[in-house]
Amino acid sequence: MLTSCLDIALIAHNRFPIRQPFSGGLEAHVWHLARSLAEEGHRVTLFASADSDVGSDLPGLTISPLSRSAAADRPFPLPGAVWESNQHAYLDLMGRLVDQHGHRFDVIHNHALHHVPIHLAPHLPTPMLTTLHTPPIPWLESAIGATGGAGSAFAAVSGYTAEDWRHVVADRMHVVPNGVDPGCWPPGSGGDYLVWSGRLVPEKGTHLAIAAAALAGRRLVLAGPIGNAEYFREAVAPHLSERVCYAGHLDQKRLASLVGGAAAALVTPLWDEPYCLVAAESATCGTPVVAFARGGIPEVIDAQSGRLVAAGDVAAMAAAIPEAIQLSRDAVRHSAVARCSARSMVTRYLAIYRNLIDERNSADHDWLLRASPRSRTPLPSDEHLRTSA
Repeated sequence: MLTSCLDIALIAHNRFPIRQPFSGGLEAHVWHLARSLAEEGHRVTLFASADSDVGSDLPGLTISPLSRSAAADRPFPLPGAVWESNQHAYLDLMGRLVDQHGHRFDVIHNHALHHVPIHLAPHLPTPMLTTLHTPPIPWLESAIGATGGAGSAFAAVSGYTAEDWRHVVADRMHVVPNGVDPGCWPPGSGGDYLVWSGRLVPEKGTHLAIAAAALAGRRLVLAGPIGNAEYFREAVAPHLSERVCYAGHLDQKRLASLVGGAAAALVTPLWDEPYCLVAAESATCGTPVVAFARGGIPEVIDAQSGRLVAAGDVAAMAAAIPEAIQLSRDAVRHSAVARCSARSMVTRYLAIYRNLIDERNSADHDWLLRASPRSRTPLPSDEHLRTSA
């Protein structure tokens, strides 16, 4: 019989710290998930970069640093130093999780985007869930292929992403959209400017937001980390003026204030976004979203929360802005909260955790030899069920 409180291990990647201001959507997601689980009364250990910070206000939430070599920490590391450091960090962590004796976690939730946790999952004494945050990437594909998915269940952040991974996880997969805490993204009163937020890199299409705002005759405020200095210097900086302002890399509270004060948010990816947390956050503030209809974005934004236009069509984006601004901000927020809330996400993940734990406890001794995604009890969170062709 399960107790109400679970011991949960969250495995993050080791590239960026899990702290504010966030480097991207994955870091924000893991930060909020860790805190939300702890707020529900569960004991959470986050395995992440040593300079991560999830706050000290939740006693059930602790950080266990993933080791990083001195060679990888140099300002200009030697080729391969970072890769090798991360490889050793995850080998060390998984070795400890495989060899647990005294304290045992009830469940492990893997967000690492690294192949080692997948490769060693069949040896774990603890059930593991791996969330797929990205399109298929070679080292994860090969790891899942090599193990057949044994030892880990899988979840995708959107139906689009689940379909993208269908050739690897062939039969069935959970779909759990990334959640947004309405308390952290309060309703804003709107204003006369547009907002664009995210990493300033070519694939996010910041330059197209600048062009669309100019066509619409609106001021635009940009916010986020500069992920590609050359792109910022050549495609963004020349346009900065009274009409286009860069607010910097803001912490969550200041970013929410900026987004909530905007008339509309522009989302301009040049790749297929697996989910698009930025769109969900903006809509939760009541700020209508005008976005390119790519990847998982149509699962985040509907007719009540914004407008979708053809990918790359700057003129269509500019034309849709006046219509989006006329949407009721209360209706925009209500739609986002109904479909993208953190509470719904946590509820779904907890149901998956408990199902995996029950399955492990009642399984025969052949548990480690079978691939869990192919034989588990269906859950309400299985929104994307499919059979192999």
